[in-house]
Formats: sequence, structure tokens, C-alpha cells
Amino acid sequence: MKTTIISAALLSLALTSVQATAGGVPAEKLQKIINSSFKDPDKSTEAPATPTWASRLTPDTVQQACSEARNHPDKDLAADMEKAAAASVKYPEDGKLLGDWKNGEKIAQNGKGLRFNDKVDEPSGGNCYACHQIDKKELAFGTIGPPLTEYGKNRDFSEEAIKATYAKIYNSHTVVPCSHMPRFGTMGILTIDQIKDLTALLMDKESPVNK
Repeated sequence: MKTTIISAALLSLALTSVQATAGGVPAEKLQKIINSSFKDPDKSTEAPATPTWASRLTPDTVQQACSEARNHPDKDLAADMEKAAAASVKYPEDGKLLGDWKNGEKIAQNGKGLRFNDKVDEPSGGNCYACHQIDKKELAFGTIGPPLTEYGKNRDFSEEAIKATYAKIYNSHTVVPCSHMPRFGTMGILTIDQIKDLTALLMDKESPVNK
């Protein structure tokens, strides 16, 4: 079971929000429209989505707060969100934050996961190249996010930077509230071991990212 720790102020804002961002349409009405448009992919009929699938369409308190703030939270809300995000991060029990950068590259290249036709027993990928340049040798990459080339080198491979990198991958709101980057750990998209591998891809001295 995933547990999201959230501050009282952030929870209050999310629960008292009555207006959606789409032209002032009431949030409740907008959510009803969204839910009705999604059908169960396992049914040949127009059956409504099962609770498991329907839950994917229901924003959590963080998403609600970001929608209310139009992804531009004020200073106080942003500080609350960063604290809540930091509290949600779970670190490896052995304290080791760097995994295998080679596995990290595979995860970064893998865009599978959380799609209705994906096998539930197969691990999700990070799809990191969709938004970032990472390895200089890779020609296909997105530019929504900043380039991550020489990421560890630019941060002197410090322990502080390693911990911050792990935390940001786990929950990007620790650094940028209402970030477009998925909350990979908090939302259960990637495992702790996968996040360690991605951290190694960025922070390991032997990773091609830092060559």
C-alpha cells in the first residue's frame, strides 16, 4: 500500500478546491466527464472502467493542489509541497543509493509501464530519454527537461548530490513543486532498486553520462 504524507495546508487547499482549471468548470463536474469517457479496456462493451482503472483518473491531493494553482504555487504552498514530498521519500534500508548504472541506462531507455496492455508482472521503465538528453551518444531524446549530460561530474559526485538526485527521482516535487516529471517512487512506478540504478546512471563516475 502506498502512503503519501501531505501537510495540513496542502490537504486543506486540495479539499476546498471547487473550481477546475478548464474555463471555470466545477471540479466535480469535470471529473465526472473524465470518468465517463474512460471505458474498461478488458471489455468489448461500453462498460465503465473498473475501480482499479478508474482510480487512475482520480487526482490525488498533490495533483488537485497543482491544478488549483495552475502549476504555479505561491511561495508558501510551494514550501509546503516540498516538505510533503521530502517526507514521502523512502530510502534503501542498507543506505546505499547507487545501484548499477548499466541497468539504469536500460530503465532510462524503457518507455513501457502503466499502459492498459502492459503485463502487470513486468517492471515499468522510466522513459527518461523522452524528456532529457542523458548519454551524449544517444541521438533520440526529448527537450522538455534539461540535459543531464555530465550530471555527476558537474556536482563533484558529492554524497549530498547523490542523495538529492535519488530524492528527486523518487519524488520530483522535492525540488520543483508541480513538476511535470513523474513521482516515480511515491506513485509506485519504479522500485527502490530501479531508482538506485537511475541514480547511478547520473552519479556514478564510470557512467557514460559523466565521460
